[in-house]
Amino acid sequence: MRALQVMGPGAVEVVEVPAPRPAPGEALLRVRYAGICGSDIQTLRGTQPFASYPRVPGHEFSAEIVELGDSDHGPDDAPGATGDFAVGDLVTGVPYFEDGTCYSCRRGLVNACVHNETMGVHRDGAFQELLTMPLDRLHRAEGIDPRDLALVEPFSIGYHAVRRAAVGPGDRVLVLGAGAIGLLTLLAARLHGAEVWIADVVPGRLELAASLGAAGTADLTTATIPELVGAATGGDGFDVVCEATGVPVSFTNAIEAAAVGARLALIGNGTAEVTFQQSVLIKKELTVVGSRNSRGVFPALIELLETGQVDVAPLRTSVVPFTAAAGALQAAAAGSTADVKVLLEFPPGP
Repeated sequence: MRALQVMGPGAVEVVEVPAPRPAPGEALLRVRYAGICGSDIQTLRGTQPFASYPRVPGHEFSAEIVELGDSDHGPDDAPGATGDFAVGDLVTGVPYFEDGTCYSCRRGLVNACVHNETMGVHRDGAFQELLTMPLDRLHRAEGIDPRDLALVEPFSIGYHAVRRAAVGPGDRVLVLGAGAIGLLTLLAARLHGAEVWIADVVPGRLELAASLGAAGTADLTTATIPELVGAATGGDGFDVVCEATGVPVSFTNAIEAAAVGARLALIGNGTAEVTFQQSVLIKKELTVVGSRNSRGVFPALIELLETGQVDVAPLRTSVVPFTAAAGALQAAAAGSTADVKVLLEFPPGP
């Protein structure tokens, strides 16, 4: 079978590798679609501190079950079925693997496991035609476009952050960053009843945000944070600010845009140090929360997609065949802002 491998910083190619076999309690999956994420770009650039090489990137995906591993089920079980799953099911999977024993896991914070391994970073991911995953990490979907199902994982990041920030009806929310995660955070906050503004430096992404229901947008190449706060809140500040870029100035912008008593949710995984006035946090009595991965929200998001309560299709701005995957990843790593979310399309099975 074929897999996209990052051989080292700047080097990526499609290679032939042996097809995996499912162990008991696992499913063999044929990948349908997989999304290019920021962590995949970091792996290619050589800026992902947890990646080793060679590495198959990818942790946002939809797939079809093609085989189930042997199990202890008795002879009365249906052929090709294991528990809630059967061959032919369309699924996505939770790509974070916790150890289950560290202090975080023992308190139920499995998303913040001390020894977490994420697909595409610590272990090989979904940019390959076939992969195996434990059944307990899979979620089945019915009646969902497999392209949309591949967006459940990034949607879960924004949704988890919105819950961390306790967003509720009537909140005025500012999302800083209109990439895929920022836009999905916008959708998640609106689902929680908030009025959401979004800021970025790419006009096309702000236009997409407006079409997704943003109450207002701000191009930070021309507008200042005080101007944004004045236009959106009459100078009061935002009740919640979600930072989705990881850029240092975006963190200080979040503090400046926040109202007294506001909540700040940090989603963007920045690597540079940030200098700020601690006294401002105290004066405004701000609550600052980190948001890492997601926890327990896949079923809710799949239901939202199945029932048509939310539409993520506008975010998948480009779909490229797997044969062109190396070029697509290289373009993203070169800093292209032409697309919000690029999906790789895998060939159907025999």
